[in-house]
Amino acid sequence: MLDALLPYALYIVAAAVLAWLILPSIRIIGPTEVGLVVKRFSLRKLSDDSPIAFRGEAGYQAKLLMPGWRFKLWLMYAVEKHPWVQIPAGKIGVVVSQIGGPLPTGAKSGVYKPEFGNFSDLAAFLTGGGQKGVQRPVLPPGSLSPIHPIAFLVITEGRVFGVPVSNELRGYASHKDGPTPEAFGLGDEQLRVTRIQPMQANGTVVDVVGVVTTYEGDPLPSGYIASRIGGFSDVEEMEKAGSAVTDHEMIETILGTKNDVHNNYQDFQAFLDRGGRIGLQHDPLLYGAYNLNPFLISVKLVPMLVVEQGQVAVIKSYVGLVTQDTSGAEFKFGSLVRPGHRGIWQEPLRTGKYPINPHCYEAEIVPTAILTLNWADAVSHAHDLDAQLKSIIAKSREGFQFSIDLQVQIHVPDTQAPWVITMVGTMKNLANEVLQSAVGNHFRDKLQSMPAIRFIETRQQVQREALEHIQTQLRMYKVETPGVYIQDVILPQELVDVLTQREIANQEVETFKQQELAQRQRIETEHASGTAEMQRDLAKSQVSVQIKSNEADARKAEAAGEAEYIEKTGAAQGAEVRAIGMARADAYRAQVEALGEVNTALVNAATILAEGRNKFVPEVVVTGGGGALDALMSTLTQFVMQKLPKPAPASEPPESDKKTTGAPIAAQPVPKVVSPNGK
Repeated sequence: MLDALLPYALYIVAAAVLAWLILPSIRIIGPTEVGLVVKRFSLRKLSDDSPIAFRGEAGYQAKLLMPGWRFKLWLMYAVEKHPWVQIPAGKIGVVVSQIGGPLPTGAKSGVYKPEFGNFSDLAAFLTGGGQKGVQRPVLPPGSLSPIHPIAFLVITEGRVFGVPVSNELRGYASHKDGPTPEAFGLGDEQLRVTRIQPMQANGTVVDVVGVVTTYEGDPLPSGYIASRIGGFSDVEEMEKAGSAVTDHEMIETILGTKNDVHNNYQDFQAFLDRGGRIGLQHDPLLYGAYNLNPFLISVKLVPMLVVEQGQVAVIKSYVGLVTQDTSGAEFKFGSLVRPGHRGIWQEPLRTGKYPINPHCYEAEIVPTAILTLNWADAVSHAHDLDAQLKSIIAKSREGFQFSIDLQVQIHVPDTQAPWVITMVGTMKNLANEVLQSAVGNHFRDKLQSMPAIRFIETRQQVQREALEHIQTQLRMYKVETPGVYIQDVILPQELVDVLTQREIANQEVETFKQQELAQRQRIETEHASGTAEMQRDLAKSQVSVQIKSNEADARKAEAAGEAEYIEKTGAAQGAEVRAIGMARADAYRAQVEALGEVNTALVNAATILAEGRNKFVPEVVVTGGGGALDALMSTLTQFVMQKLPKPAPASEPPESDKKTTGAPIAAQPVPKVVSPNGK
């Protein structure tokens, strides 16, 4: 019976032995896992510089077990399962090789070749000359690769894929998945995709660029502070063209980046192959997302140069070709250069946004609009150039201390901005040094040379003189001065009191004048009121006056006519009378010669009486011994006596006359004797 069961027992033992050998040797590798094979023993030994066996040596084997069912005799091999390397979105994976050739002295990373791919082909890496240490490219977000966990360590945010060979790393801050990124000196921020995007600063969106510093490459040439692919050979070639190339074209070339030749530092091997140097890089990164190796590259975000409307940016270049002064021998304040040379560029940058590395180029913003600088406690909100300017303190000739608030307007032409900055350095220096001295000293000297009252009374004249003085001073710095204005003068209290009393007295005088004027106005108002009330009568009287005036004019015209008639008639009659008189005179002269003067008079008298129709003959007979003329004289005498009036007889005066006068009425006087014709 036992003999019959023995074969079955042998089969069972053999099956058990086979199961004991085979079943543990069957390895199930998950879909996102690899099996790291460890050979337990071998007669061959590993080389001193490699932890991986390629020729059957004991230790970690180069060939990985891929996902699926795999067989490895457990007595000979141990199998460790490791996850595939997976890089999350927005993260990067830094590869560190633990195998390969040694790095050259001074090298920070291993040479990369396209056949290395994503480091999943270990044989290609080694046969291609892969080197130990940090690898230049990084695994991009979303990568999923079966990378050998002993050959490479992949560092990403939060974990490290692979098994460190170094005992130091093995014992560093033990973690269930291995060492953490901090063991390699990397933080989470460094293992993320580098993003260049606008930033928020004090509630304002600020445009930025990324200033790049590299930690590997050949050293910079002597005198250089930043690396630029190809140096400035392109600028030299442009200068050879002479005046055919403008300064604006040279600026475009210098500020245009060469990042396309190395894919914005993401292809670090291409960067080095094209002549990239270690240290500060001339060309910054613009907006975008970049997979940069934190062991080889660091990025610092800095504000982009923004030149607003009404401004220019004067560029001070610390990199470029050797300085070649273009300002001329007469200019003693510094040097101006063409763009591409070290020094102050003779052509400023105008309105726009410029991706300038501030470590290579310093921009001095120069306002080209009219600026108002306040020498007062108030400062301009548009700029802070007058932040250090205070009210001007000066003393008058009598010792009164004044505080003067002043405004000065300045203007820097855009084409002159580089010259201004070359002379003064910065706009703050222009305000705090040049203007402070020119303005403050002028007002101190002016006020000290004149009485306080005169300064107050001639304020406009002082202001004009200050404008002329400041214009002359700033013209030397190629700065224009549109205006100087005295805003306020703070007087000493004792002077204020005197001026206040004087003004009060002046105001009282003016008040009295106004009162007098008011009284006069009142009188005029009353007069106007009375005139208005009598307006109807005044109108009637004016019409009446007009009528009388017209009648008077008519009478005057009539009288003038009559006068002219009389004048003409009288002239004619006078001529006639004169002719008659002249004839009579001639006759009288003849009578006088014949009769004598007395006889002639008697004859003419008788003739006149006869013309008056008085009869002498026959009623009157003249006789006598005196002759005819004597008789004629006697007759004339008698005739005259007859013509005289006879006196009344004497009688008693009336009773009324007696009662009144008490005496008789005096006799009436004798009337005069006149000729019958009234002559």
